[in-house]
Amino acid sequence: MVTTKSYAAYDSKTPLKPFEFDRRSPGPKDVHIQILYCGVCHSDLHQARDEWGGSLYPMVPGHEIVGKVVGVGNQVTRFKPGDLAAVGVLVNSCRGCASCQQELEQYCTGGVTLTYNSYEKDGKTLAQGGYSNHIVTDEHFVFNLSPKLDLAATAPLLCAGITTWSPLKYLKVGKGTKVAVAGLGGLGHMGLKFAVALGAEVALVSTSAAKEKDAREMGAHHFIHSGNPDHLKKYNGYFDVVLNTISAPHPYATYLNLLTLNGTMAIVGLPPGLQDVSAFSLITNRRSILGSSIGGMKETQEMLDFCAAHNIVSDVEVIPIQQINEAWERMLRGDVRYRFVIDCSTLG
Repeated sequence: MVTTKSYAAYDSKTPLKPFEFDRRSPGPKDVHIQILYCGVCHSDLHQARDEWGGSLYPMVPGHEIVGKVVGVGNQVTRFKPGDLAAVGVLVNSCRGCASCQQELEQYCTGGVTLTYNSYEKDGKTLAQGGYSNHIVTDEHFVFNLSPKLDLAATAPLLCAGITTWSPLKYLKVGKGTKVAVAGLGGLGHMGLKFAVALGAEVALVSTSAAKEKDAREMGAHHFIHSGNPDHLKKYNGYFDVVLNTISAPHPYATYLNLLTLNGTMAIVGLPPGLQDVSAFSLITNRRSILGSSIGGMKETQEMLDFCAAHNIVSDVEVIPIQQINEAWERMLRGDVRYRFVIDCSTLG
């Protein structure tokens, strides 16, 4: 067994506290990783506070994990001790359904195991995440990392990165494509960087005029203040793709109206409750709404390789684990540019 230190939610109401538990000993196909950094995703907070329902406790959040390999099973072929490695949102899937056979494990219909708040394949062991100092994971769900990238700033690529990369690639964004990214947070700033790097003409749409400076520095060609009706009107019917990263309730029509003929709004932000969609917003210009969830293992590795080739990482603020509860409160206030990352060495 691998004795592991972590911070966990013991219930939905109290702050995260230290928690020690045993991970399984590495099996023949497992990779044992010493976690160096773990990104802080808004979904960590949602699940720890049971805002989506069905939360399992004690819960160690964290699914943006980077670290160093310290051991491998005798059937592992892609890793050896000393290698850099990463783990994202998934640690297992059925491997046999149509989605898995297409290397789209995130849409597995036979039973997916999330990195935390999920049961392992034995049906009784709780999977625990990256707010910890060790993880043991099947090689299929472990990614290679380039030493060229800053490790702390790489961690959010495992969720915020792949969540925005996947719909952009699915929609074939590239040179000649016009993309509007709605919201400049943990997801939005990655979507903006990717769209620019893929060669698209890119706008950032935000309720905050203060976000224009950062958006321009990240390569945005346009800035649209969504609180200015005249500004929005100027861009009505202009974009091929709207990448909607907004997690707060908001009117979808505002962003659908930016789409040109056959344009698509890709939803990756998760507002609570139901969102209203007017049929007129869709039939005008034959617009579509697309939902997208993270990415499969092959696609995630391709994204990480693209980031290494183009020197793309997240903008991060590194914190000790002892500040995680404060960081969550700051995240709720939008007081982070643009992702918190835990230095897991502070677990001791």
